[in-house]
Amino acid sequence: MCSWNLENFGRSKSDSAIQFIAVNLKDFDVVAVVEVVAGDGGAQAVARLADELNRKGSKWDYCISDPTLSTLGSTERYAFLWKTARLKKMGDAVLEKKYQTSIEREPYIATFALGDKQFSIAAFHAVPKSKHPETEIKYLQFMPQEYPDKTILFCGDFNCSESNQVFNPLKTMNYPPVLVHQRTSLKMKCKGDTCLANEYDNVFYPKQKIQFIESGVIHFYKGFSSMKAARKISDHLPVYFKFSLN
Repeated sequence: MCSWNLENFGRSKSDSAIQFIAVNLKDFDVVAVVEVVAGDGGAQAVARLADELNRKGSKWDYCISDPTLSTLGSTERYAFLWKTARLKKMGDAVLEKKYQTSIEREPYIATFALGDKQFSIAAFHAVPKSKHPETEIKYLQFMPQEYPDKTILFCGDFNCSESNQVFNPLKTMNYPPVLVHQRTSLKMKCKGDTCLANEYDNVFYPKQKIQFIESGVIHFYKGFSSMKAARKISDHLPVYFKFSLN
């Protein structure tokens, strides 16, 4: 799986940007896209990406959330894209309405079948650092109890390092992060070899139900002449997690 904050993913993304994104995503089985714009071509951009992925040798399907419901602040959409030969989406993906009075962009949850086993992904985009994302992240610990029959992975842009104590309840419940001390957001300019800023993006998974195989990030910016050019794709790296279901 891959989780990627594609920064203002909408009409502003050029065809060449969509093609570049598809090349980086084509080898995954399922992708969670964070920060799809609620208006101005957000849903169309996801459709363009799915269309481009379908040209890469595998059949992909996708679903897009409604605009997030909270009246607290900025509204966005989320999206999932997946290879139909590998996964089947079970039922409708849903925005987690229970926390729309507490979370600006409530998580978007989809369940997938892999053979006779199932897992769910909750994609989440926390408020920026200046708005204290800890006040939203603390609610994630309650979701496994609300969906006791689901194997839930939490992914997205938390605007917060996994080392923050707000994640301790999840870790205590045996939901470790797949990345530790890994910066995932891009600086405006590289300082020497340092091009990454903050440890914001991650995946938390239920260790009892999922076998960790591999995780990492894609340093896509290295193919660009400048950080300014790279940031036209996104200001975040894609995060990936390879796993098997127990």
